[in-house]
Order: sequence, then structure tokens, then C-alpha cells
Amino acid sequence: MTDVMADICADLAAEQAELTAHLRHLAPEQWLVDTPAVGWTVRDQIAHLAYFDGQAVIAATDPERFTADLAAVVEGGDLGALERRHLEIGRGMGGPEVLAWWERAAGELGETYRPLDPATRIPWYGPAMAARSKVTARIMETWAHGQDVRDALGVAAIPTGRLRHVCHIGVRARPFSFQVRGLTVPAGEVHVALVAPGGATWEWGDPGASGTVEGPALDFALLVTQRRHRDDLALVARGTAADEWLDIAQAFAGPPGPGRRPGQFAG
Repeated sequence: MTDVMADICADLAAEQAELTAHLRHLAPEQWLVDTPAVGWTVRDQIAHLAYFDGQAVIAATDPERFTADLAAVVEGGDLGALERRHLEIGRGMGGPEVLAWWERAAGELGETYRPLDPATRIPWYGPAMAARSKVTARIMETWAHGQDVRDALGVAAIPTGRLRHVCHIGVRARPFSFQVRGLTVPAGEVHVALVAPGGATWEWGDPGASGTVEGPALDFALLVTQRRHRDDLALVARGTAADEWLDIAQAFAGPPGPGRRPGQFAG
């Protein structure tokens, strides 16, 4: 059981390390560069990761404290307070300080989750999650917010096998993509076949399903995290259930995001 958690925590650490390498030697002004997420700088993106990695530690080690803190926010009726809290903390620091904050939180996250049973339920912002799923979600968040940072700094994404975690969440979240918009999930199953960075094929669902999605795993990850517009990606959907899904695919929790404009990253 612990081998599963050790492996997935190692993938999270590798994703964190890759992003950290881009941040280590940034000039002060680079921390304040705007990212594609409107109103968020590079510093804001890392503060977001630092805060919620820390919250994931609290949720696992002191669930009563985490639940009480969340209840206070919900009862106050100001859900935007969660976002303002971590942005205000980060904006009171210099870039290297925010990086140090994130590195501490990320290290504690790995140490906390590595010895857990993968099925341990962890409270979160919404339904409780299994420990394994919680770490998978942190990989997705790190990769997605890291993509915003890479776009801001003009750094190309290097696909790795860790994309499988992002794609897996994206596939599992298909019903949620419709439900969060108040839409009915289309009838019919969807088979997803993606070309992995090494050339293998990653598959989800029944190959005989009426709907199919095919294309590069990187493109699918960019789509479901809403870091690229569908028109700019080499994904092919067949069948109504698949086609409608790709227009609104969303791997992350919370309300629908604005996504990216077609051609925003052309050239």
C-alpha cells in the first residue's frame, strides 16, 4: 500500500522540482510578470500552490481544524476569501520568499502523504478525497499552474509520463464538466485514447463506445486544465457525447473557468 503512495508522491515531487528549476534564478521583475490567468502574476501562481499544499497537509494531519476553518468561510458567505487569503499573503513577500514558502509546504506535503493508506479519506473543498486522489490532484494543480508560469516566462512544456495523472483526472471529471454548468451529461460512453510522450497509448473506457477522443496526451492535459483552447489542439472527437465534452472539459473543482482564447499562444 505504501509503495503506491511512495510512487505517486515521487511523481508530485518531480513535478514540483521541474517547476522550481524555472523559478530559482528569476529576476525580481520576472516574479511580477502577468500570467495568462487574468490578474495573476508568476508570484501569485506560486503562492496559490504554496497555500493549498499547506492546506492539504492540515487536512490530513488536523482534519478538525481544516473543517472548522472551511465552515467559517462558508458560513460567512464569502467564498472569495479563500482566494484573497493566499494572494494577500504572497503579495506581501518577495519572489524568493514565496518560493521558499512553497518548497516548505511541498516538502511537508510529501512527508505527510507518503506513509498514508491510499484509501484514507481526507476532507477538502467539496467531498472528501482518498489520499491517493488528493496527491493526484496536487500533481494536476502543480502542472496546470506551472503551465501558466511557463507561458508567462516563454518556456515550452516538456511532456513526461506524469501527464497521465492529469489526463486521468480529466477523464474522470467528464460528468462534472457538465454538472457544474447545470447541463445534462450526454447519453453514451466515451473512449479516450491518447498518445503518451514516449509514443505508447493511454486508454480509458470501452473501445466499443459510441464516442471517442484521440490525440496527444499533452493536448488533452492542456484542454482539461483549460490552458489552451480546443481549436488550438490536435484532439479529435467522434460522437456527440465526446464532441460536447471537449467544448467544456474541466479537470479542476469549482466554477467553470474562462479558459483561453483561440490563437492566444499562436507563434
